Amino acid sequence: MDDAIVLYPGPGIGHVVSMIELGKLILRRYSHRFSIIILLSTGPFDTPPTTSYIDHISQTNPSISFDRFPYLSVDTSSSTCNIVAVFSEFFRLSASNVLHALQQLSKTSTVRAFIIDYFCASALPVARDLGIPTYHFLTTGAAVVAAVLYFPTIHKQYESSNKSFKDMPTTFLHFPGLPPLQATRVLEPWLNRDDPAYDDMLYFSELLPKSDGLLINTFHDLEPIAVKTIREGTCVPNGQTPPVYCIGPLIADTGEDESNIAADNG
Repeated sequence: MDDAIVLYPGPGIGHVVSMIELGKLILRRYSHRFSIIILLSTGPFDTPPTTSYIDHISQTNPSISFDRFPYLSVDTSSSTCNIVAVFSEFFRLSASNVLHALQQLSKTSTVRAFIIDYFCASALPVARDLGIPTYHFLTTGAAVVAAVLYFPTIHKQYESSNKSFKDMPTTFLHFPGLPPLQATRVLEPWLNRDDPAYDDMLYFSELLPKSDGLLINTFHDLEPIAVKTIREGTCVPNGQTPPVYCIGPLIADTGEDESNIAADNG
């Protein structure tokens, strides 16, 4: 059977483009030894530019194929929930499609790795149950990844206060390897403890260390302190940190020499 690597991007064209560029990088690095299959959850977040871009990739990159799931509808009209909560529900509902896709692909290919977006964390247990090595791909820099990994610890530190970070303007949070951060300036889904998005972000962060590796869209010399802090395990004080791979910057090809794309796997 052929060897395949399956990618599962999050919502929005930014996440899709980054994941596809990762697929291109894998193909270049391993001399097209693998086929790249990208799972696409289709729903209300799809846009014409995203569809056009995917069609272009299908026509110009024969080693990359797409497995589109049936259209899935979720309520995007709620004014009380952060959009992250909607994303989370969408991908939770897509878990059965992920299971079916991986089972079908395993009949014709040997799936060597399953690479998922941060927002697709609910797919991690699905792949693990099938015995497929699963990696997280983080489209942000290492500094944000360090903060996200440490978020469960920050949550526990302030859990007894029952206060949301949006209501703590004089409080500064301390993340390993990063400057102190005013509580009201954290990632938006972290601001309100009563928003379902807060629990979703906590769930995503708790699953990160359980993957087989973290692929970060950065390179070591750009963020040496943040990368070192993550690799030393400081951001996951009560658990193990998986291997960290700096594979960026990933830049969408516009016709220039693709060999200029850096990849630091050290």
